[in-house]
Amino acid sequence: MTPQINAQRAYAQTAAPTRTPRDTEYEAISKITHRLKAAAARRTTDFGGFVRALHENRRLWNVLATSVSDSDNGLPNDLRARIFYLAEFTEQHSSQVLNNNAVVEPLLEINMAVLRGLRQMKGV
Repeated sequence: MTPQINAQRAYAQTAAPTRTPRDTEYEAISKITHRLKAAAARRTTDFGGFVRALHENRRLWNVLATSVSDSDNGLPNDLRARIFYLAEFTEQHSSQVLNNNAVVEPLLEINMAVLRGLRQMKGV
């Protein structure tokens, strides 16, 4: 192999793309939303999987609520309050879903709305 080819290969290797916190949030919410949607479709045949996916979604919203509760959080106060409210709603609604008193779709819709908002913030 020639030195030129070695140099081309070395410099042609792509570095991992720079990820922003928004990218990380988007990816996490997207994965959890897809898992919850798939688990909801298999609810009758894999209730345990559905419960795990619902719990994972609850944990996500708990992390988001904790983050917006931090006084060092840089988001505007009204957005922080709305995210906290959605976390509370998710917690309560998830309990109703588990008790067969509600459907999972509102939780999926909330997550999808957040994903759309994050996408708009990224300018994608």
